[in-house]
Amino acid sequence: MLEKNFNFKDQEATIYKKWEDAGAFACDLTRNPDQESSKDPYTIMMPPPNVTGSLHLGHALTYTLQDVLTRFKRMCGFDVLWQPGTDHAGIATQMVVERQLLEQGTSRKELGREAFIERVWQWKEQSGDTIISQQRRLGISPDWERARFTLDEGMSQAVTQAFVMLYEKKLIYRDKRLVNWDTKLQTAISDVEVITKDVKGHLWYIRYPLEDNHQEFITVATTRPETLFGDTAVAVHPDDPRYQHLIGQQVHLPLTNRTIPIVADTYCQIDKGSGAVKITPGHDFNDFEVGKRQALAVINIMDAHGHLNETVPEPYRGLSMEKARAAALHDLEEQELLEKTEAITQSLPYGDRSGVVIQPWLTDQWFVDAHTLAQPAIAAVERGDTTFVQKQWENTYFEWLRNIQPWCISRQLWWGHQIPAWYDDAGNIFVAQTVAEAQTQAGQGVHLTRDADVLDTWFSSGLWPFSTLGWPQSTTELDRYYPTDVLVTGFDIIFFWVARMMMMGLYFKKEIPFKHVYMHALVRDEQGQKMSKSKGNIIDPLNILDKFGCDAVRMTLTALAVPGRDIKLGEARIEGYRNFVTKLWNAAKFLQMNGCSERDEAFDPSKCQQNVNRWIVSETAQLATAVHQSLENFRFDEATLGLYHFLWGTYCDFYLEFIKPTIAEDLETQQTAVWVFTEFLKVAHPFIPFVTENLWQTFAPSEGLLMLQTWPDYEYDNTSSAEMRWAIDVISQVRSLRAGFNIPHTILLNLSTTTTDLRARIDRQQIAIFRLSRLND
Repeated sequence: MLEKNFNFKDQEATIYKKWEDAGAFACDLTRNPDQESSKDPYTIMMPPPNVTGSLHLGHALTYTLQDVLTRFKRMCGFDVLWQPGTDHAGIATQMVVERQLLEQGTSRKELGREAFIERVWQWKEQSGDTIISQQRRLGISPDWERARFTLDEGMSQAVTQAFVMLYEKKLIYRDKRLVNWDTKLQTAISDVEVITKDVKGHLWYIRYPLEDNHQEFITVATTRPETLFGDTAVAVHPDDPRYQHLIGQQVHLPLTNRTIPIVADTYCQIDKGSGAVKITPGHDFNDFEVGKRQALAVINIMDAHGHLNETVPEPYRGLSMEKARAAALHDLEEQELLEKTEAITQSLPYGDRSGVVIQPWLTDQWFVDAHTLAQPAIAAVERGDTTFVQKQWENTYFEWLRNIQPWCISRQLWWGHQIPAWYDDAGNIFVAQTVAEAQTQAGQGVHLTRDADVLDTWFSSGLWPFSTLGWPQSTTELDRYYPTDVLVTGFDIIFFWVARMMMMGLYFKKEIPFKHVYMHALVRDEQGQKMSKSKGNIIDPLNILDKFGCDAVRMTLTALAVPGRDIKLGEARIEGYRNFVTKLWNAAKFLQMNGCSERDEAFDPSKCQQNVNRWIVSETAQLATAVHQSLENFRFDEATLGLYHFLWGTYCDFYLEFIKPTIAEDLETQQTAVWVFTEFLKVAHPFIPFVTENLWQTFAPSEGLLMLQTWPDYEYDNTSSAEMRWAIDVISQVRSLRAGFNIPHTILLNLSTTTTDLRARIDRQQIAIFRLSRLND
């Protein structure tokens, strides 16, 4: 007999080990590498989590949805490859190890590059794969034997070859451009590593005297007076009547001995500030574009540490940007050039890991010609080769790709894929897959120095859908499992990862990397607030897994995955789906207590004689079809609610109640009740894998693992069950009337019928209707 409750704390690890020991997660090529599979392939690429990471609710949602699809497609007869792996996460991992070294009284520079990288590998092997053990807590079923790491040997070869191929086609180049510069980490960072915060600030109005008449000024409004030393123009809107007569004139740049022109540019907003803005191409991304249009000089006034350099007047050299601001404002005020100050709220960029304000900085970096690579990626979605679920995300995708800028791919770090470029003493560049090839290009005896930078993590992860399958070699895996079927990920990385995979896949493989992109929403707290440490509303998925069990957490996430709507998650919701698991367990105990101990493999549901049994068989067939259709359409919420209503309402509230008087003595009813229950376990398994596998082993121990069963697919005549549906409708309406008039269930009611036919239908179902509606006559 079953225990009182499903003991998930004891059972989950045991069941997971059974699945792994049976090789149930493996694709056909893993299971039989020398045998050609007769099944159709189905491939999902797992978004590789950072090797430094810890499971959060975004992970829990992504992995749960992927696992539902993976288990579902296996049961539908596909050869499923769910490709797992982890990302080396350059900045995050390097920071972890550098903190460890600091605690030990040393640093990476004292160790040297080679020893430091060896130290990072040691840390990665010892504790860096923590997230993998946490992933297993969610019951996910990827092909673990094929797990990849973005810095493993094969992946590194793919990254190097991709870089060289793009360089040879002039799609990778070295240039001096503005980048997001982290002055604390001393590296360029990607846009995804920049977070924007609204902070209290000021708008300062500064007078720039005209060169020909120092008594006349043009007033500019700026939030960054400390960068005026890098100004190379003042801009006004060409249609602004206030400044028409000044366009083309020169102004004296305050606090310097330079003059700069007044130019007309539509970047300016007539109704914002004074309508005139200072243009600092070397320290503002928008100004950089204005500078290109106006052919302005670009001056870099900052060093790598965020201090003013030797290009500024001597009194300000060496000052941090904060101190330079204070000094500049003081001197402007003394010279009566500070007209006024307004308090404002402004958005500032911060490094998500360093916490410092990010500075636009002009520096030599490696770039990808993203505009050229983006064109096929745009066309593929326009043609419908790749579709987004939901379709509105295509607009976001198009907007980003149609306005794409050169992609800075170099990082001033040691941990990562080192850029395969070498320089001779004259600064000439030689790009090759090996130092030997670079030496051949340069000529024997020429001294070469390798570029010290590493590649942006998104460069290697952009190759993920095909590099994990063996590219650049031609492999059986690549032929069979690429392109992949669906990518499940959060909408916040459409540009940073999804678009890059599209660009890389279409360039190197000439095929889209995935047919569908399912974008899920954010997980918020139960009030709809974004979770954050400062608000104290973060829900730790590991804690709720310990408290409620994996099945309850997974079913909550799928039920709340409504298209286009953020997920509001609270413990009360999870508790509700834990109650669902308990309901399923109690239904199993009811069956056992009434002689239904095991599923009869010879039972044929199509031969049921009793209406109530034919009805529940038909309902089961419809459930399997409906859940199948919902999952094909990525409607996880519809599928989950269908399971919930079938078990709680159709099966428990009605069918089991209908058969209570007869089940103990009626063999057909016993067999039907168990058959329907175990078919339900099949359909529910992708969502709640642990409890369903446990109960399957109880009721069908001779049929093997539940996760390897075939998805239910059958049709039955629904006409015979029409009367049962009518009876349920009568019961539901009577119950509704009771509730509306607040009539206690202890009071028996009489039912009035209007026709002989109606009375006859009620008589045929009288026992069920009277008992469940609490009727007397």
